[in-house]
Amino acid sequence: MQYDVAIIGGSYAGLSAGLQLARARQSVLVLDTGARRNRFAQHSHGFLTQDGADPAAIAATARAQLRAYGTVSWLDARAERASVVEGGFLLSAQQVPAILARKLILATGVIDQLPEVPGLAERWGRSVFHCPYCHGYELQQKPLGVLASSPLSLHHALMLPDWGPTTLFLNGAFTPDDAQLQQLQQRGVAIEDGLIREISGERAVMVMQDGRSIALEGLFTLTRTRVASDIAAQLGCEFEAGPTGDFIKTDATRETSVPGVFACGDAARAAGSLALAVGDGVMAGTAAHRALIFGQA
Repeated sequence: MQYDVAIIGGSYAGLSAGLQLARARQSVLVLDTGARRNRFAQHSHGFLTQDGADPAAIAATARAQLRAYGTVSWLDARAERASVVEGGFLLSAQQVPAILARKLILATGVIDQLPEVPGLAERWGRSVFHCPYCHGYELQQKPLGVLASSPLSLHHALMLPDWGPTTLFLNGAFTPDDAQLQQLQQRGVAIEDGLIREISGERAVMVMQDGRSIALEGLFTLTRTRVASDIAAQLGCEFEAGPTGDFIKTDATRETSVPGVFACGDAARAAGSLALAVGDGVMAGTAAHRALIFGQA
């Protein structure tokens, strides 16, 4: 199996990259496991023409449109190994031991590592979120919470009052200093320094260790993230340290430190969104095409 470009990851960034290459009549293979980062969310917001749409439906439409191009192949499998060989890259996937590609695009996304609070994982993407721009408006300025996971949660808490009255639940994650307390007070953020026993209720009821219950319309928290595949590390790509986890380092064209390997979407950003992933995919796909022609992006 030999292709001009192999794309590892068939979510929004990978689909967008593939579309550029398909329209340039390049042979493309997409390898995908079907585990979109936002698969827990029922609605997507902030993406032009798709505000409020089901993110699964957006992905399904994009996948169908891409696969309609005759030069595109699709493999429902995880890429397991990758190495640099003469003329490109050698990949192996589940049940497919040898795939040759002249260029490679990594659009693997990231995995969210949630704070370990009982009841949080079950509500992730439904009443517990990480991005207020994506989910804050629909909470209708009702009581909101920020579950602290590190000192970075201060930034989260200072943002949230524009979407509703906000309580910062420290839960032992950090202790604000005097200057930070003043910032929180200026933004009208309430502080709850007790420990959380669990999250319950249809939305997000914070059940404290002392027996109190605080009902919220929505809860926000910062996750730790890790790139969802070790292919970039196998190839020797450089990484950068982001506020919530390491991500693949790229230049302005989305080429990594390994020539011929491009990366896009959440795996190559300190923070991401559906709209940013689509834009990144356009850049990576067109840059990979130029690299096929000219030897560089």
